[in-house]
Amino acid sequence: MAATVAATVRAGTRSAPAFWQMQWLPLLLVAAAAAAAEQQVPLVLWSSDRDLWAPSADTHEGHITSDMQLSTYLDPALELGPRNVLLFLQDKLSIEDFTAYGGVFGNKQDSTFSNLENALDLAPSSLVLPAVDWYAVSTLTTYLQEKLGASPLHVDLATLRELKLNASLPALLLIRLPYTASSGLMAPREVLTGNDEIIGQVLSMLKSEDVPYTAALTAVRPSRVARDVAMVAGGLGRQLLQKQPKQPVSAVIHPPVSYNDTAPRILFWAQNFSVAYKDHWEDLTPITFGVQDLNLTGSFWNDSVARLALTYEQLFGTTVTFKFTLMNRFYPVSARHWFTMERLEIHSNGSVAYFNVSEITGPSIYSFHCQYVSSQSKKGSLLVPATQPFHWQMTLQDFQIQAFNVTGEQFSYASDCAGFFSPGIWMGLLTSLFMLFIFTYGLHMILSLKTMDRFDDHKGPTITLTQIV
Repeated sequence: MAATVAATVRAGTRSAPAFWQMQWLPLLLVAAAAAAAEQQVPLVLWSSDRDLWAPSADTHEGHITSDMQLSTYLDPALELGPRNVLLFLQDKLSIEDFTAYGGVFGNKQDSTFSNLENALDLAPSSLVLPAVDWYAVSTLTTYLQEKLGASPLHVDLATLRELKLNASLPALLLIRLPYTASSGLMAPREVLTGNDEIIGQVLSMLKSEDVPYTAALTAVRPSRVARDVAMVAGGLGRQLLQKQPKQPVSAVIHPPVSYNDTAPRILFWAQNFSVAYKDHWEDLTPITFGVQDLNLTGSFWNDSVARLALTYEQLFGTTVTFKFTLMNRFYPVSARHWFTMERLEIHSNGSVAYFNVSEITGPSIYSFHCQYVSSQSKKGSLLVPATQPFHWQMTLQDFQIQAFNVTGEQFSYASDCAGFFSPGIWMGLLTSLFMLFIFTYGLHMILSLKTMDRFDDHKGPTITLTQIV
């Protein structure tokens, strides 16, 4: 019996109570997570209609669901199921979150997913995919939009109360759940509990209006909480002589800056955003990200040009505006559109200073990411002053921006500034070539050794060797 249930859970089939109640489930999930790649997230599906998903026979422990396999799971629900689709999207989530905080050790009252558990228990159809490829999830919103023929509608609880859903008309509702971070201001359990309450309130509204629906819960990227599972599970994993990693300096993860007209058009994010004028540095991170009343006056967007303008009052004693200008062009050689950041302007006291940033470029369907975008030479010098002398300095750590083909309020796959040949790779190549040269030279010396084919005989005449000059 246990083997049968284990196979059912690994296959991700319809058996919601077993998913939440088996006491040996943490061991299975941790083993599956260790065997699989890091870039995977869970996907939980349930619907008010019956028989939308058949048991999967080709999945196994450690199996990662690809984008093609995910489409085979979603097509029956989108073609035969309800036309109202809800997508609950978290910033971070891993299967280990369910292990650590889902009450799978018999403590049901301590579960942070009580509403989700109840929804899976009562749903006529449900499907649990423990590991879905990150790329498949990143294109999930676009895929649902194409299949339903409806644009995604970003809603919250207040907006949802005013909506009148029709069972015959397709609707794609995107509900962004708050960000989760184990080192943030709130503990992961508290954040996940709040997210579960939001799911419960949304499902209660749909139930009160008797609206059929199909719902999905997933995340943008994994939370990687496997290290916390060892403490919660009472000894799973290595603890003796194990050194805990240092916590990052910046503990709070903020949402990106988003410029919207009729929909999100430009996304901008950085772990740290610092500016200096005449060697006096100011950290703009806390007044830029996660701020509701950020001044974006002067920003605009169209298919070929995008500009993000950030205005700050009383910065260095005056009003300062930073303008990121990006161009979108079609290149026949590559047969695709590429974007380039033309310049970064700094407006203050009626004067304008420029940084040339032409190295910030990539395909238009991608975002751009770089560990450091800075005017300092020790951090890459991607920001090149247009004139000298130049009194401004800027550093953007973990910089990411996207101004074209934005879908919702999440970045597309990133084109990174890091080159393929890093210093470590160069050192390895040069060392290997040097060792190969030594080996080749030694082999050549050994093969060049010659032995005498004639030997001196003391009874005969002396051997005379002709010297060749």
